[in-house]
Amino acid sequence: MRIQWPVIFSFLQQQSALLLNSRQGSFSVGTVAVPVPGPNEVLIRVEAVALNPIDWKIQAYGMVVKTYPAVLGSDIAGVVEQVGLNVTAFGPGDRVITQGVLGVNEHSGFQQYSLGYDELTAQIPDWMAFEEAATMPLGLATASLGLYNAYNPHTSAGLLPPWEPTGRGRYSGKPFVALGGSSSVGHYVIQLAKLSGFSPIITTASLYNAPSLLALGATHVLDRHLAPETLRAQIGNITSEAIETIFDAVSISETQNLAYDLLAPGGSLVLVLQDIIEEKRKSADRRVVTVDGRIHYAPSRAMGVSLYAALSDLLENGEIQPNRVEVLPGGLEGVPAGLQRLQAGVSNVKLVAQPQARATVAGR
Repeated sequence: MRIQWPVIFSFLQQQSALLLNSRQGSFSVGTVAVPVPGPNEVLIRVEAVALNPIDWKIQAYGMVVKTYPAVLGSDIAGVVEQVGLNVTAFGPGDRVITQGVLGVNEHSGFQQYSLGYDELTAQIPDWMAFEEAATMPLGLATASLGLYNAYNPHTSAGLLPPWEPTGRGRYSGKPFVALGGSSSVGHYVIQLAKLSGFSPIITTASLYNAPSLLALGATHVLDRHLAPETLRAQIGNITSEAIETIFDAVSISETQNLAYDLLAPGGSLVLVLQDIIEEKRKSADRRVVTVDGRIHYAPSRAMGVSLYAALSDLLENGEIQPNRVEVLPGGLEGVPAGLQRLQAGVSNVKLVAQPQARATVAGR
C-alpha cells in the first residue's frame, strides 16, 4: 500500500482552536489536530470566520452540541490547503467559502484549519476580502432555504430559485415583505427577492440603515419602531396587491403576528424561529414555516448543492453582496467578547475573526 505523505503530514500537525470546554461552560483557546480531508472533502486554511447568534446560544443554553470540548463557527472563508482523492473542482491555493457543521469539530470554523464538503464549497472572486466572504454562508443559506427549498416544503416557501433555469425574475410584479432587513439573514433575503423579480420589496429596519438596504434592492424601508397598525397602513399604501410571500428575519411575537396579518390567503410566511403566532389569528389557507439553515442536513442538501454550484458566478457578477464587516482584534482570543456583543445586539454589521492572527501553536 502506497503511503500518502501529505495526508500523514497533515495529520501530525497541530493548530489553535477556540474550544467550548463543557455544556454551558467557558471558551478557551487550545490545541487540536489539523483534520485530514476525506475523499470528497477539502482542507481549508481558515483566514476569516464570522460570528452568529447560534454560537452564543449554544454556550448559553447547552443546545445542538452533544460532545465536548466543542469547536463552533458556521461561516468559513479561506484557502484550500489539500483536497481529498475524489475532489476535482478545487486545488491548493483556491480561495473558498463553506458552511461549518455545528457538532462536528473538524467541519467548524473557530480554528485555523477546517474541512469543507466539496459540493458545498464555492470559490470567491480574487477581489473579495476573506472577511467579507465569511459573512455569507449561514445567512445566505438560511435565506435561500427559507425561500426556495422545494425539497423540504415544511421549512420553506418552496419558490423557484433565481439561479436555476427560468427562475430569474420569475415573480416579477409580485410584492414581497422582509421584516428585519438589516439582519444578516434579511440582507440576503432582500438580494434574493430582487433576483427573483419581486416588486415592491418592502422591509423594516432602523431608518439609518435605509441607504444600504435600498442599495441591495429594497424599494421601501419602513421604520421598525413603528406600531404594527401603522406599519400595516403604510404597507397598504405602498401596494394593494396580495402579499403571498413574507420572510420574517426577526420572528419575535410582534413581527410574527404582523406578518401573518399581512399575508394573503394561499401565501407563505417564513420564520427563523418557532411559530408563536396567536392561534386566534390563524386560518387554514395560510402557510407558516420555520426555516432550517443547515445545508448539510439531508432534506436541504440538494438545495445547498444547487446554490453552491451557482454561487461563484453570483459573487463574480456582484449579484450577491456580503454583509458589512467589523474585524475583531486578537484572532480566536477575541471571539468570546464578540459573542457577548452579539448577544447584546448588533445591527447591520457582521463580526468577523481572523483565526491565523496571533497564532499560539508552536511550529506553525
